[in-house]
Amino acid sequence: MSTALNPCNHLLDYKKRYGLKGFNLIQKWVKTSPYGKTHMGKSKSEIPRCSFCCGYEGRLYICLICSSMSCSLPSGSNHALLHMQTQIGHEIAVDVQRSELYCFACDDQVYDPDFDRAVICEQIVGNLDGVRSGNNNNKRKRLGFEGGLNLNLNLNLNLNLSLDLKDLKRVVGVSGGEWDHGRRISKSCFPVGLRGLNNLGNTCFMNSVLQALLHAPPVRNYFLSGRHDRDLCRKTSSDRFCLSCDIDVIFSAVFSGDRAPYSPAQFLYSWWRLSENLACYEQQDAHEFFMSVLDRIHEKEGKTKGTNKDTGDCHCVVHRAFSGLLRSDVTCTTCGFTSTTYDPCVDISLDFNTSVDRIAPNKPQKSTDLGITTLASCLDLFTRPEKLGSDQKLYCENCRERHESVKQMSIKKLPLVLCLHVKRFEHSLVRKASRKIDRHLQFPFSLDMTPYVSSSIVRKRFGNRIFAFDGDESEISTNFEVFAVITHSGMLESGHYMTYLRLNEQWYKCDDAWITEVDDEVVRASQIYLVFYVQKPNSGHKSGEDGGCHLRSSPSGDSFVTIAGCC
Repeated sequence: MSTALNPCNHLLDYKKRYGLKGFNLIQKWVKTSPYGKTHMGKSKSEIPRCSFCCGYEGRLYICLICSSMSCSLPSGSNHALLHMQTQIGHEIAVDVQRSELYCFACDDQVYDPDFDRAVICEQIVGNLDGVRSGNNNNKRKRLGFEGGLNLNLNLNLNLNLSLDLKDLKRVVGVSGGEWDHGRRISKSCFPVGLRGLNNLGNTCFMNSVLQALLHAPPVRNYFLSGRHDRDLCRKTSSDRFCLSCDIDVIFSAVFSGDRAPYSPAQFLYSWWRLSENLACYEQQDAHEFFMSVLDRIHEKEGKTKGTNKDTGDCHCVVHRAFSGLLRSDVTCTTCGFTSTTYDPCVDISLDFNTSVDRIAPNKPQKSTDLGITTLASCLDLFTRPEKLGSDQKLYCENCRERHESVKQMSIKKLPLVLCLHVKRFEHSLVRKASRKIDRHLQFPFSLDMTPYVSSSIVRKRFGNRIFAFDGDESEISTNFEVFAVITHSGMLESGHYMTYLRLNEQWYKCDDAWITEVDDEVVRASQIYLVFYVQKPNSGHKSGEDGGCHLRSSPSGDSFVTIAGCC
């Protein structure tokens, strides 16, 4: 997005002329829904209407100069644009529904950290005030905020230009614990590192992925042990934007013990600068964002950590944590010759296996039952032999000509952190349309990957004969424990991402700024999109002990340490 990558000149001009006067005025109109979403409203009872047509449909905007409200309809009527054209210098407005800045001269959303602080301050204070007055009817424990007795409801940003979330914690008051319906709860009962992330404008995709990365044991241990030196990086690198430095800042903030929601604005801005084709305020695909972030961190860390001269393996934190190796066997159906190739991977994408859907056990079968797809059936489909069509004939080195063949995938090397991507979004080139698959997918909390590793697949192919494999997988654990699940709810165009974290055998829902304790059944019933498993040790520890934090040493020889209270 051009206005984000290069600061909006109209916004800069507005701030030079008026400072933060408009932000302070808008701040008192910030309203927060029970689910933590913010919007603008001058009155609780009055329906917001356009000052031109008195209509309330479409998107409404409040001018930062004159505070007039105008509408923008999909049909083409745009009174907000008309207001900007007739009132010189009135280019900047606030989206009423989303509490976001919009520049009508640039015709795009713009981000400003001072405005972000104004909204966040009022949002947090409003939530605390609601909890203390007993207006929150949710019986679940909200872990996102800390309460105090002295709440300053009129935060003057003119006097707090350098306000960050640590300052915010002091503003709302700290009394040493959380509030649940006016009852104080000890902080010690919640795991370290549980902290909400503010939505910066359709950024739930980013927040969901960041929560998973923040609690991936190898990644967490790497950054919390100071393996990435921000000061040294800034001195020795010519790169202006560094995602490794930004995520290191987030780790420090999240594991500081501060419970106030954190705004990863600098991380988002750096990612925009490094991925300009994805830079916009529109909703992005969480899987695509996950892959993009790993690529950017690898580009930075790979330069300093180097690669193994013998194997070519990269020693950066991304590859040490997520890197696996896929094996592809292509067998000629004419002569039986098999060609084997290996491809590195940091995740595995799975299709729904609808051909083996089954009805849930111990449940009366009904004609309306659609069946249940399991993660195991998707993995079976991924490793099942696939006959390539006549239009996909491959060259056989033995026959020295093209023949039909059979392809089979397997996993040669399992990663420390196994990321499984469920393909919920389909794109049809024929119909030129996309759709979301809403089918429910059952997944286990403990996963045995033995049936899907190369040694098992090849032995099964040849009648379970004993084969010797280079670097046999028998020494590496194939047992995994789930620690994070990213879900997608809603439609393709207007969905919402959330993350469920499993810490100390307890699940927590991370919905942007809100952190809520939930039961196992809630997680099992969700529409999983990305699921993260961590490798369990082969022996020496009990199955559920520490949730898989005691990991084997990395190829570079450094071991990952356990951090108490993290998982």
